[in-house]
Amino acid sequence: MADNIAVLPYFSVTVPNKTGEGAKLLGALRDAGVNLLGLWAYPVKGKKAQFDLVPADPKLFAKAAKKLKLECGPKQNLICWNGEDRPGAAADAAAKLAAAGIDIHAMQAITSGEGRFGALIQLAQSDIKKAVKILSA
Repeated sequence: MADNIAVLPYFSVTVPNKTGEGAKLLGALRDAGVNLLGLWAYPVKGKKAQFDLVPADPKLFAKAAKKLKLECGPKQNLICWNGEDRPGAAADAAAKLAAAGIDIHAMQAITSGEGRFGALIQLAQSDIKKAVKILSA
């Protein structure tokens, strides 16, 4: 079975890096009806934490973010890549992108445990189309 490649929007939200702030953010989004396809969070400068959020409905997310007065960056795109789990899948993808001069800003990957993997890959926005073509080949 071939790998699936999709371009999805994501938003970066910054919150104080304090216990409970992530739960507060995610709870508020839940209460606003926002379904997340993916997320990852990590500390950034200035005692802050950044949540990179991939909403199922970007318009609903944007509306909720405005209402909740979130410290939210502009909509960006990432690559959602999934396929049959195999040794070296991430290494092969990284090598293909590197050979094309494409820098990976971040990649998060996980296996379902049922023979499938999924990954979210952040790149320069100007490299998205080229990367999709490379990973789809």
